[in-house]
Amino acid sequence: MNNTGAMIGWGQVRHTRHRPAHHVFAYPTAFLMLPMRQLQSRRAGALAVNRRAWFAFHDVDHGDGRSAAQGGALAWLDELLQREGIADASGEVWLQCFPRVLGHAFKPVSFWYAQRQDGTLAAIVAEVNNTFGERHCYLLPAPQYGHTQRTDKVFHVSPFCDVQGHYEFRFMRTQHLGQPRVVARVDHADAEGLLIQTSWSGTLEPASRNALRRVMWRFPLLTLGVVFRIHWHALRLWLKKVPFWRKPQAPHQFVTR
Repeated sequence: MNNTGAMIGWGQVRHTRHRPAHHVFAYPTAFLMLPMRQLQSRRAGALAVNRRAWFAFHDVDHGDGRSAAQGGALAWLDELLQREGIADASGEVWLQCFPRVLGHAFKPVSFWYAQRQDGTLAAIVAEVNNTFGERHCYLLPAPQYGHTQRTDKVFHVSPFCDVQGHYEFRFMRTQHLGQPRVVARVDHADAEGLLIQTSWSGTLEPASRNALRRVMWRFPLLTLGVVFRIHWHALRLWLKKVPFWRKPQAPHQFVTR
């Protein structure tokens, strides 16, 4: 990604469930795409970082929750990659995530794109949160845009999905009307085949004051809306008599490679 500075993504979240009841939704959304190394060395411009604002980014919302004074979320990621033997992720690290809105943060998934010095990908980390306050990370070593990587599902996300099967991740970088566009696709399959397809995509622009004002007008309660929709669709799945699974214990390992 050649763009510099914090960016706003304008796009869509899509979800399709194939079994045992067909269930589909798609919502417009906005999100952040942040160059984390750059944010350590200079101000983030119009975006509020680690301070109160309508829309903001806070380090404590990610990783192991360490504050900026402790090195922040980037220090956590660098330590994680070093522990996993990924020593060449010394380039920029881009974080795709939802902002904190009016002091409230809920981020179903965030993606860390760790680059080498030449801009190629050394790793992607999918940081997943559930509504029970738990967090787990899936580490994808040496990924390539447009290629699929697979990992076992080990973390409970929805009571309407058992913790079994595997995920298939696919990430893309394209252009739309001259602007950079990102696409993150995550499919969940089990022993019977494809179960759920999801995607999170958007076109990027600099996070200027004007762009942040447009986010405020279009999505004033962005993360609260995410939580409401999760529970609304859970009710609809229950009404469709989709089986309900009790939450198991969280995995002992924080990272699945």
